[in-house]
Amino acid sequence: MNSQVKNLIAAAGAGIIILAAAVFAVSPALAAGYDIDQLGQVVGVEAWDHLNVRLWPAHYSQQISALEPGAYVWIERCITVENSSDWCKVERNTTYGWVNSRYLTLVAQ
Repeated sequence: MNSQVKNLIAAAGAGIIILAAAVFAVSPALAAGYDIDQLGQVVGVEAWDHLNVRLWPAHYSQQISALEPGAYVWIERCITVENSSDWCKVERNTTYGWVNSRYLTLVAQ
């Protein structure tokens, strides 16, 4: 097992312990449009569903990929879109695009 996988597993374990606190901590940061540069996790998506990854930060933008519930992603930055939800630019393996921020939570590292 390489060191990146070990680090991801360790981060996931720590994230579970402080998940409740992370939910409250992420909201102000995302709403302000800050650079996040932190590990995040897909939350609030039913087990049978997936989270759409979009080319641009808009619900009508082209879907370029999808993330499974509970997937870990690197959150680069988030923005506030007028008359819409906040959106975050995420990366996972070869997937790089925008997701609705309400389906993300930060994972403590």
